[in-house]
Amino acid sequence: MGRLFGTDGVRGIANKDLTPELALKIGRAAAVVLLRESKSEKPTILIGRDTRASGDMLEAALTAGFCSVGCNVLSVGVIPTPGVAYLVGKYCCEAGVMISASHNPCEYNGIKIFQKTGYKLDDAIEEEIEAIILDNAEEVPVKIGGEVGNRLYCKTAVRDYVEHVVSTASVRFDGLTIALDCANGSASVCAKDIFTSLGAKCIMLSDTPDGTNINKNCGSTHPEELMHFVKNASLDLGLAFDGDADRMLAVDENGELVDGNKVIAICAMQMKKENRLKKNTAVVTVMSNMGFFKFCEENGISCAKTAVGDRYVLERMLKDGYNIGGEQSGHVIFLDFATTGDGELSGVQLVETVVKTGKKLSELAKIMKVYPQVLVNVNVTSEGKQKYNNDEYIISAVQQAEMELMGDGRVLVRVSGTEPLVRVMLEGSDIEHITVLANRIADVIRERLS
Repeated sequence: MGRLFGTDGVRGIANKDLTPELALKIGRAAAVVLLRESKSEKPTILIGRDTRASGDMLEAALTAGFCSVGCNVLSVGVIPTPGVAYLVGKYCCEAGVMISASHNPCEYNGIKIFQKTGYKLDDAIEEEIEAIILDNAEEVPVKIGGEVGNRLYCKTAVRDYVEHVVSTASVRFDGLTIALDCANGSASVCAKDIFTSLGAKCIMLSDTPDGTNINKNCGSTHPEELMHFVKNASLDLGLAFDGDADRMLAVDENGELVDGNKVIAICAMQMKKENRLKKNTAVVTVMSNMGFFKFCEENGISCAKTAVGDRYVLERMLKDGYNIGGEQSGHVIFLDFATTGDGELSGVQLVETVVKTGKKLSELAKIMKVYPQVLVNVNVTSEGKQKYNNDEYIISAVQQAEMELMGDGRVLVRVSGTEPLVRVMLEGSDIEHITVLANRIADVIRERLS
């Protein structure tokens, strides 16, 4: 994790941590690093955003930064993060930027940068950008007169992205009634068009963003309303996206949650049956439920594990040639169709499997048993995040919990890459026992690092 960049871009409270001044500097520095090999006199940078009130402010600052060093900016407005990743290549731009804090509350915002290939930046590139901003490691060549860049607007971005996602389906969804929870975020501009284009009847939830209601008691981080709605309305299933629509959780016809692990299991099994599962492998993080690893063992599928973060999942997929991977939180990457996690594309692939198998989602979800899991988030200071790995009291508390589980479960404690948190996760067969152990570890962390 870098000095500015976390596991998913630069993120913080807008106008406090992530200021317009910092956004302008990021635009300038990113242009210097990303455009070294560009032969264009005025390279074009694509910028999209989610529905947060601070999005316009940060887009204006980023645009000023890019234009000041001679780049044109193509503004595509509100669009999902994976839309930016896809359109960067389609529109032949030199780079793409998404302004979003994903699943976080409205006061947060973030800056995610994509290379012209559609992939997020690797650590080395982020470190170069940080060095220019924080250390003045390189002079930024500011342009004047006619060499200053211009801002352009694109009105076809959402339509082009919708057509791309729809094209990934090989069957239609006629006869299905689906609830779509858009988290009052980016999915609000395109989710309905995607699924109705494929023949589904869609009932929309949380699709009226006002700048402040993004992720507020809705979407993939708060799927409770969707769970009740799908069951009470006797729908076939529901899909919940997060604020920038790069993750998705599903709800079956009984109102039961189908998380990212199950989505990967269901789709990987179908891909294996159709001989589309490359190297017979799915990629997940160490935070994945023990039940997923058991599913893989029982069904002859290899499982590759990575550190937490969809960027690490993607790195492993690209390195070893795998084509499905993701996280329990709902980031799922279908590398045959996308360069990053895409909630709506994941939803299309899941519903396609429902149609192809002729089974209800609840039946498909039984493919994987979920072991009880307890997750406790502990708020810590910035200094506390840095001290976590070397604190003897915390290390001792974790070791003690592992001894008490005696192999019947596991302990995973990690520092959040995007928030001021340490996450304590325990799994095991006895929910009461692991809850006690998780809280015991959390108490030690709170005492030592808060």
